[in-house]
Amino acid sequence: MNTQPRLYRHWYAKLLRFYPKPYRERFGEGMEQTFNDLCRERRATGDGVFGFALWMFVETSAGIIKERLTFMIKQNTIRFIVWAVVAVLILMILLVMQFTNIGQVEVQWNEAIAYGIILLAVGGAYEMWQWLKTRNNVYRFAFGVGLAGVLLLGWVSGAIGIIGSENNPANLLYWAVPAVGLIGSLLSRFKAREMARTLFAVALVQFLVPVVALIISPEVSWGNAGVIGVFVVNSIFAALFAGSGFLFLRAKHKENQN
Repeated sequence: MNTQPRLYRHWYAKLLRFYPKPYRERFGEGMEQTFNDLCRERRATGDGVFGFALWMFVETSAGIIKERLTFMIKQNTIRFIVWAVVAVLILMILLVMQFTNIGQVEVQWNEAIAYGIILLAVGGAYEMWQWLKTRNNVYRFAFGVGLAGVLLLGWVSGAIGIIGSENNPANLLYWAVPAVGLIGSLLSRFKAREMARTLFAVALVQFLVPVVALIISPEVSWGNAGVIGVFVVNSIFAALFAGSGFLFLRAKHKENQN
């Protein structure tokens, strides 16, 4: 008979895991402690524990269903609002395209496409943030470092140019860097260990871009920075991506510890 209350407490702790994570982290420990205390009190007074445990299991299961539904509605409501705003803004851009010069507003098709891509990127960023919240802090930091490196590379190479000007054919080789990162991330399904390998590959491609440019186009213009300056800037980006890779390895190690 002594094993019965212990078994009830064990299964009740298992049941609490079905609560949404925010609710479980806030109330789970207190609920488990209350259940354990009440089981001990009823056992000490000679009252039946089975009926009490059964009632608590039913009541808690109902609470889990309620909190799960509330959590899902809340999450989907925010997601619906985000994408509704994105859709409305894109629709407004298309309407402006149909009625140009209204209110002295004129939008070209290339601008409309750019605005649409930016709005879709905002919606995608929200979805990505929601997904990243399920990962550990090290993984989020590693992802942020890698993403920041890609965005910074795109801005520098696209607006200023690393190898000569932004229109230099050799400078366009830098598009291979985000391409490798995107393909590798999708193939790895964003798993920490595989993401580390992807970022190491990205760092290698980043490092090799000026080397390849030097081999295939010796007469390439290196701009005011010169060959040494380009290799220094390029090495900084390569180190940034490599650092992100090491952080992903650390994130995998932390996952294994948990």
